[in-house]
Amino acid sequence: MDINFDERKTRAAAWFRTLRDQICTAFETLEDTLPSDRPPGRFELRETQRGGGNGGGGLMSVMREGRVFEKVGVNVSAVHGTLAPAAQAAMAARGVPGMAEDPRFWASGISLVAHMRNPLAPAVHMNTRMFWTPHTWWFGGGADLNPCIEFAEDTAHFHAMLKTACDLHGPDFYTRFKAWADEYFYIPHRKRARGVGGIFFDDLNTSDWEADFAFTQDVGRAFLPAFLPLAEKRSRAPYGEAEREAQLIHRGLYAEYNLVYDRGTKFGLATAHDPEAVLMSLPPLARWP
Repeated sequence: MDINFDERKTRAAAWFRTLRDQICTAFETLEDTLPSDRPPGRFELRETQRGGGNGGGGLMSVMREGRVFEKVGVNVSAVHGTLAPAAQAAMAARGVPGMAEDPRFWASGISLVAHMRNPLAPAVHMNTRMFWTPHTWWFGGGADLNPCIEFAEDTAHFHAMLKTACDLHGPDFYTRFKAWADEYFYIPHRKRARGVGGIFFDDLNTSDWEADFAFTQDVGRAFLPAFLPLAEKRSRAPYGEAEREAQLIHRGLYAEYNLVYDRGTKFGLATAHDPEAVLMSLPPLARWP
């Protein structure tokens, strides 16, 4: 395979770490600027390691009980090893070549989930990643908004920022990846979407690594302009017990989806990654009616 892939892996992992640093700084700045008697939240950092004979790890960054964020995690990782038989079969079923001959892999990415203190502020998810095997490589990721109480202008703004990023790379990217998100973040047993969508893409390999990496970077860059204005505006609004109850029930949807359907959760647990890092996405509190 391409002799420059070690360098490309290094570049991709460095970008995900840079994006993580930018987002954490912006979130802590928002904590500082929101008026509150509560002390501003700060990220607690912990190195993570993989088990099961596999290598690599990452950095788990979690903020709890802040002014804006009730719980937010921004994790990065770079891991490698050999896929277990079940993971090999899952990859082969998706059309990944060479799984039976050589199941080695390398993967790096950033994963973010924010659960907000104010029920009027939307929860949000974002991740981007690169995956490599000896026979192929691809990028994946996206972002989606998960309000318990939807504001149409917030949904429009979030999607507009993602569309702008997509339009830099292909006239059909936003349409394709929005439809993919609508399908991917659907909860079959509830017969409803997890939130108001966004974009989702996977197995992105156009044979032009630089172009695909540039698109993945632009999706990451779009996140803060898409989400931060909504978090700042809605976190300042008053709310009552009815809104809090709606928030806790909506979080139940998030928990159900991530535990039952989410591909990243399944892959992380199946490949012996740190379970605390994998399950970072779960809300601190939830309720079922």
